[in-house]
This record gives sequence, structure tokens and C-alpha cells, in this order.
Amino acid sequence: MKEPFGALSLIIKNGFMESLKKNKKIFFNIGMLVIFVWLLITSYSQSKRKPENFSDLFNDFSWLGGKWPKWLDLPLMKWINIGFKNLNEKYGYIFEAINNFLLYILMLVKNFLIQAPWPLVILGVVVLTYFASGKKKGTTVFVGFCTFFIGFLHPIFWQKAIETTAIMIIGIFLCLIAGIPLGIAMARSARTRNIILPVLDLMQTIPSFCYLIPGIMLFGLGAVPAIIATFIYAVPPLVRLTDLGIRLVDKEVIEAADAFGASKKQKLLGVQLPLALPNIMQGVNQCTMMALAMVVIASMIGTRGLGDEVLLGLQQLNVGRAAEAGIAIVLLAIVLDRITQSYGETLQERTSPGKKDKK
Repeated sequence: MKEPFGALSLIIKNGFMESLKKNKKIFFNIGMLVIFVWLLITSYSQSKRKPENFSDLFNDFSWLGGKWPKWLDLPLMKWINIGFKNLNEKYGYIFEAINNFLLYILMLVKNFLIQAPWPLVILGVVVLTYFASGKKKGTTVFVGFCTFFIGFLHPIFWQKAIETTAIMIIGIFLCLIAGIPLGIAMARSARTRNIILPVLDLMQTIPSFCYLIPGIMLFGLGAVPAIIATFIYAVPPLVRLTDLGIRLVDKEVIEAADAFGASKKQKLLGVQLPLALPNIMQGVNQCTMMALAMVVIASMIGTRGLGDEVLLGLQQLNVGRAAEAGIAIVLLAIVLDRITQSYGETLQERTSPGKKDKK
């Protein structure tokens, strides 16, 4: 007797799940309508400029004229300020610890690069470019000249470029720690992708200046909020391209790995990630360029670097100074772009069967 009832409950459960999937959009729209009505009621009740009586809105329709009614004002600014204030009061010690840790790492990287002899730094960049580009001499020489000309433009630009690079290194390192695992999670689960994709879209839609605001509210002025803003601004392309690279791995290769009894971890580390590495390096390249753009913008909140020189040149109406700093930023961008992109092209050549056959 239990089997018919068990089958009946299973049918009812499956029918309920199917109806839930079909009516998912309806439930979503109803939920959005409820939220909208709640926001209207909240904005009206908290407004100091609302009419004395609610019935006045229906007696006098002048509020439907050209100007927006002053009482129809969402107190979002008030909520955000209260939220950040409570966050700092309750968890300020956590943000202080993060600030001290990032500042300590930043000073280590910056002091190491500044104290190193400049010819040795240029030599290190040249050697890195040589092997990253697959031993391409033209790219190596070009990057070496660009690195030399950063300091050759003006001696102060050498130190400023190192300060900018130090902030970028830490920001990109944070992007790698968070971005690659997120991309892997998106590639493995459609549900996770559907949750994260709207967040990434929002992160890439918000103007870059807005990323400085939460950093300032939580960490104050200086390099740490610039690192946080750089991380938030630059991580989306790395997440997207990691997800794309893993999903583009040939299904036949995955099936072959399954046939040999490979576990999920073995397939990920031994098959999917190596084949997806060219796409991941493209993500790193895009992440690097966006990080440089963000670090330059972060000069407005007291971050030292090449962006600071551009800002000072504009404030003093010193076109030459701003132009020199701009050229130095372009040279630094070329150096970073050539290293990351050349390494991605080298990986692409190694993993592409067609190119191997031609050779």
C-alpha cells in the first residue's frame, strides 16, 4: 500500500516543481511589484515635505505637473550613510586589520622595487618579457626601451611608476585569488553562473569613480582604498574569461578523461585549466589594463603614482608635466600589456594543434 502513495506523492511533488518553474517569472514580477510599493510607502512616510493629509494628493493634482514632487524622494543616501556608519562601528577592527595587512604588503613590494638598482629592474623586466613572449627578440627589445624611457622622461617618474606598479601587483594578485575560483565555479554550475553574471554586469556598468567611495568610507584615504577599488573594478573580465575558457574545452577531451577514470579535481587541474590557460591569460591581460586605469583614477584620493603627476599637472595648468606623465603611463601600459599578452599568445601557440603541425 505504501508504493501507490509514494508514487502519488512523487507525482504531486514533480507537478509542483514544474508549475513553480513555469510561474517563476510571475512570482518574480509580483515580488518586484511588492518591493516597489514598499519603497513608495517608505519614501512618502519618511519625507518631511509630504502633505499634511494623504487625501490632499487626490484633491490637488498639481504634483503631477512639470516638476518632480519633493515628497516622492527615496531616502537611499540616508540608508547608505547609516549602513556604513553601523558597519564601521561593529566591524571597524576587521577593516583596520585588512588595511594594516595590505599596507604592510604594499610597503614590502614598493620598498623592494625602489631600493633595487634601476638597471637590475630593467634587466628583470627584459628577462621576464623574453621568456613570457616565447623568446621573441623584437618584443623583448621594445619592452626594454619602453621601461627605460619611463625614467628617461623624468627621474621622478621612475619612482612613481614603481609605486603605481606595486599597487597594481597587489590588486591583480587579489583578482587572481578571487577571480579564477569564481570563474571555475561559474563554468561548473549554471545556477552559479546565473547568480554571478548579473553581479558582474553591474560591476562593469558602475562608473569607475564610484568604486572609490566604499573604499574611502571603510579604509580612509591612501593606497588601500585604491587597491580595493582596483580589485572590484578589474576582476570581472578575469572571471568571465576563466568561465569561458573552461566551458570551451572540447567535450571529447573531457569524455576521454572520464573514460580513464579521472576525478573532478584531476579533470580540472590536469585537463580543463591547462587548456583554458590562454583564455585565462587574456583575462589577466584585461585585468591588468583595467587595474592600471583604476590606479590612475585613484590619484584623486591621495594615491601616489603616475596618476598623481597627471592630476598635479592639470591643477597647475602645466601641460608639459601632465603630458610627460601621460606618456609615462602609456609606456607602463605597453610594458604590462606586452608581457601578459605575449605570454597568452605563447600559451595559445603551445596548446593549438594546428600551429604545432605547421611548425
